[in-house]
Amino acid sequence: MLTFKLAFRNLFRNTRRTLLTALLISSSLVVLILVDGLMLGMTNVMVGGITHTLEGEAQVVRKGFRNNFEVEYTIDDPTNVISQIEESDVVDGFGPRVIIGGMIASSYNTTGSLVYGVDAKQELKVSRISDAVIEGQYLSGESREILIGKPMAELLEVKLGDRLIITAATVDTNEITQELFRLSGIFEFGPEEMDKNLVFINLDKAQSVLGMEGNLHQIALRFIDPEDAKNAELPLFKQLTNEENEALGWLDLQPSIGAMIEMSGYSTAIVGTILFLLTSLGVINSMFMSIYERIYEFGVAKAIGTTPWQIIQLVLFEALLLALISCVFGLTIGYFLGDYFSTHGIPMGKMEVSGVLLDGNLYTRLALYQFVNFPVYVTLLTIAAAIYPATFASRIVPTEALQRTL
Repeated sequence: MLTFKLAFRNLFRNTRRTLLTALLISSSLVVLILVDGLMLGMTNVMVGGITHTLEGEAQVVRKGFRNNFEVEYTIDDPTNVISQIEESDVVDGFGPRVIIGGMIASSYNTTGSLVYGVDAKQELKVSRISDAVIEGQYLSGESREILIGKPMAELLEVKLGDRLIITAATVDTNEITQELFRLSGIFEFGPEEMDKNLVFINLDKAQSVLGMEGNLHQIALRFIDPEDAKNAELPLFKQLTNEENEALGWLDLQPSIGAMIEMSGYSTAIVGTILFLLTSLGVINSMFMSIYERIYEFGVAKAIGTTPWQIIQLVLFEALLLALISCVFGLTIGYFLGDYFSTHGIPMGKMEVSGVLLDGNLYTRLALYQFVNFPVYVTLLTIAAAIYPATFASRIVPTEALQRTL
């Protein structure tokens, strides 16, 4: 307790210097909390952009299908696969799909597209196609409904109710087939590549037109616990994967996004390291200034029998108190700023990252570990930074210290 009282008294001998040093340390803590919150927010946007837009959290496909989207690569025994998915207690929803390349034509123009045949009701559980519809209505199950993107609608010069013709090759005979549709809705996901090239029709109509009744190219999955999608050892994945089919989580479907998310974690560590290296220099400087101001006292203390370890303890206690004061300020400011940006967002403008649209504000995320782990790191690093000044103080020679003060 005596050491603690002395440390507290010494710390506030020069209140201005102590507050400025505490401000430096607390600012580093605030920046670390905000940077980590920003990375978590960006990760959420990117993962949500993949798993909630169209891909789903996982997919079941025929091995090799995703390489070139070859139409003959249909899921082996889709009825059995769907039955296993329905019996699973980890799946929240699934969407069976047919995917084929074709031409879509209006009275004015023609363009290539990737045609998705989807089950309108099931698709609501795995993607946000219905949320992306900005004109008209989502698929209701009627035979000749079709959804196209806004850029495609502008290219084809069509509006709701206009006729569109899809031309594609049937899967069974490779014969060219054409089918008439009526434009029922226009969507806008955000990424231009999707809005310009994707078309959605009802699943049963797509299977009928393409001559693939009962066959599927893809089944998108959504889990009750989103973390299951990242577990490559999930029993359902192993159950659905065989010599013909494979079940993949979004990390395997989009490895580039997974790599970017992993890099974001390293980014936080790098920023934190740089911040605390700079902060450590400030702490060391502050401690040395405090020691030089009290060099006569240290000399007297050594002369009357104070051990070097007791002096080291005193300086480290000062660093501990400084860190605790800084953490109180840092956590308070970090919480209020993080809460503000989690509600109002940080203006980022419009940009596209690996097919994921970041449009408008990017919202930070607060997490419990930010207010538990980060203060511990700050405290330990502040004490570590004080070890060198404390060692220097413990080695002061009483006679030299007394001569310097004369």
